[in-house]
Amino acid sequence: MNKAFVKEAEGDGDLDDEAPGLPALPAGARNYMTPCGYQRLREELMALLDVERPKVVEVVSWAASNGDRSENGDYLYGKKRLREIDRRIRFLTRRLDIAEVADPSAHFGSDQVFFGATVTYANARGEERTITIKGIDEADSLKGEVSWVAPIARALLKAREGDEVTLPTPGGVERIEVLRVSYPAPAG
Repeated sequence: MNKAFVKEAEGDGDLDDEAPGLPALPAGARNYMTPCGYQRLREELMALLDVERPKVVEVVSWAASNGDRSENGDYLYGKKRLREIDRRIRFLTRRLDIAEVADPSAHFGSDQVFFGATVTYANARGEERTITIKGIDEADSLKGEVSWVAPIARALLKAREGDEVTLPTPGGVERIEVLRVSYPAPAG
């Protein structure tokens, strides 16, 4: 039977919409984002819609007009790239639709850990580490940013400078002390 006539099971089309490598939102959780993170995702979406996709559509259209599509590399690669772009557009659109922008500068001067805080903490061995708690779609571990759903962020949320909190780790429960909490200054 031709694949075109096979009905997909409900929900099958949604599986490929999640971006590989990005964690899914916990069920019922809000998609918190900083204003900068929201703006970055929005700019990526606009670039895909206004620049990238039209260029690829033009190449595919040109390649299709050249005749035999089965051996036309421009056509085959272009169609594959279009599917990738469309998948990313759907993903970004969904994430931005459910985004809840939380401005961390609203807590400027506070010593309590909330979303958007930059926290310096020390473990029992005295090793200090600084992290910034960000949204799932914007956290970059190479920059010391962690998602608000990460175990370390969950352990630190609502703690204050000087508090000791417990962090469950694969090696057992670790006690960490909150040394400093800071937030970006409000825009002037």
